[in-house]
Amino acid sequence: MINRVILVGRLTRDPELRRTTSGMSVASFTVAVDNRVKSGAEKSASFIPCTVWNQAAENVSKFTRKGSLVGIDGRLNQRSYDSKEGKRVTVLEVICDSVQFLEPKSGAPEATPTDATPDFQPDEPARETSKNLSSIDIVDDDLPF
Repeated sequence: MINRVILVGRLTRDPELRRTTSGMSVASFTVAVDNRVKSGAEKSASFIPCTVWNQAAENVSKFTRKGSLVGIDGRLNQRSYDSKEGKRVTVLEVICDSVQFLEPKSGAPEATPTDATPDFQPDEPARETSKNLSSIDIVDDDLPF
């Protein structure tokens, strides 16, 4: 059986950080994920409750807030409990194995492509470590797919 969930969406509220009686950190938040729509149809979203534990919970609480874009990798979990009114409540949530922060930290300048690539001088001789990807010849039979 496979139980794997991968989501990309925005937090609908600030994460709520709590501690268990044994001192473990747990954060809860909801992610809004856009649904596919046919062209011309009105856009819609699904609101997915998520829970993350331990150091990842601390990081989510510290570095994200309402509106933050995150990538979630986890598993689907269903649990039930009795409410104060005596009704049986069933919750379907994602238990996160990892949460990726997909936007730069607010206030930090974004890296530009020129920051990451060294200057190239056309009259310099090519180094052995540099690769010109446009000149690589690969036979289709050599590809694994």
